[in-house]
Formats: sequence, C-alpha cells, structure tokens
Amino acid sequence: MFFVLSKVGWFLVQPIDLTILLLLGAVIVGLFGCRRLSLGLSGAGLLVLTLSAWTSLGSLMLNPLEERFPRPNLPDKIDGIVVLGGGFEGAINLARGGYELNSGGDRFVATAILARRFPAAKIVISGGVGTLILDGEADAATAPRLLMALGVAPERLILEDQSRNTYENAIFTQALVSPQRGETWLLVTSAFHMPRAMALFEKTGFPVLPWPVDYRTTGREGIGFFTDNPIDALEVTNLALREWIGLLAYSLTGRIDSPFPAPRR
Repeated sequence: MFFVLSKVGWFLVQPIDLTILLLLGAVIVGLFGCRRLSLGLSGAGLLVLTLSAWTSLGSLMLNPLEERFPRPNLPDKIDGIVVLGGGFEGAINLARGGYELNSGGDRFVATAILARRFPAAKIVISGGVGTLILDGEADAATAPRLLMALGVAPERLILEDQSRNTYENAIFTQALVSPQRGETWLLVTSAFHMPRAMALFEKTGFPVLPWPVDYRTTGREGIGFFTDNPIDALEVTNLALREWIGLLAYSLTGRIDSPFPAPRR
C-alpha cells in the first residue's frame, strides 16, 4: 500500500503535473463562472512552473542533500559494494536489450571503477521494477550485461531484483547478503539520494560506507533566475522535491529516525 500511495502522491505533487492540474482546475471552475478562483489557480500553476524551471530553487533544495554524506577515505580492503538501481532506461532495455543508461548511470560507471579497484569485493545490484504502470527491465537484470562488458567477472555479482523502492532495497539486500561483523561494504547511489539510503541501510542493521555519485549541483549556486537550462532546472526541482518528500514520509512512518539523516560520528 505504501508503494502505491507514494507513486500516486508523487504524481499529484511533482511540479509539472501539479501545474497541469492547477491549470485544468482553473479551466473547469472558469466554466462555472468562478472567475476569481480560476485566476487564483492559474496564477498558482504559473508560479509553480516559473519557480521550478526559471530559478535556482531546485539546486538550492538539492545541494544540502548532496553535501550531507561526503566520500570517506577508503580502507585497503572492501568486502562488498552495493549499488542501488535507477541508472538504466528500463523500458528501452526491455525492448531492445543492451544497457542504455539514464542520468543516474554514474552509479554503475562508479561501480565498475570500484570493482577494478577492489578486485576481491562482491558486487550487489539492488533494483527491481519500481514503476507502478509502465513496464521495464529491472536494473538487476540489465546491470550484469554492462558490468561484464566492462570486465567484472559474473561470479562476483549478486542480484537483488525484487525491490521497488529504497526501503525494499535495504530490506531485501540485508536479507540476501547477511553481512558479517567486521566486514566493510560500500553503498553506491546518487548523492542527493544518499541520506535516505544510508538511513535505511543503517536501520536494517547493515552498516555501509557512503560512496555518492551522480552530483547534480556545483555547490556554488545562489539565488537567481535563468541559472540553468529550464528543462534541467525542472528536473533538478523534481528530484529535490521528491527526495525531501520521501525523507519526510519515511520519517513519519518510522522507516528512518530523522527527516534529514546525518553521518554517524
């Protein structure tokens, strides 16, 4: 139920859909003669779209998440690497095969680099099909083709292909791997997603070291207009809003202990 509600709720509040719904509402109430309400809804829709696409709001929201968990100095021995799904074009790969990457594909590029750096480490790929309606190939099914093409031996790969969200990533991976005391594991995911992912893995009793990748901000953004391509700015705003809502929802439901998790001291 949580999975379905999260998908439906996000559809309703992400900026582009919210703008469309507000403008649609403005048209409907306008047809019934509610001129003032229609103007209000239209103005709200245009404000949401303007702030999302033409300002640095998204970057200002996303940057604190990206800075929360910096990369640590790594020990000489790493027992395993967990990479979270979200880096492949699932629908395209299901239809065409191959391993088409999306904007989160850095996760798997970084994993291939780490696999070469730590040749004895096991590689866990955690990611099933996380869409509610659209069909696609699970990242855990696609990733082996890419990683093996980049020289990672297949016997090093452990596949977790049932998870649909980050909570299930953590639960299913912990059950699959059963990490032992004294082992050192890395967690690879997008930098903006790392606070939620780290909190969930810690909550399951699976201690991991963060290895953030796929940065979307420079850290130098200030308040301004037209600081980025509007399409890119809209995507960054989407990511930031979704991640903050996810943190709040996970905190309120007890899945994590804080709405803004911090590194352990």
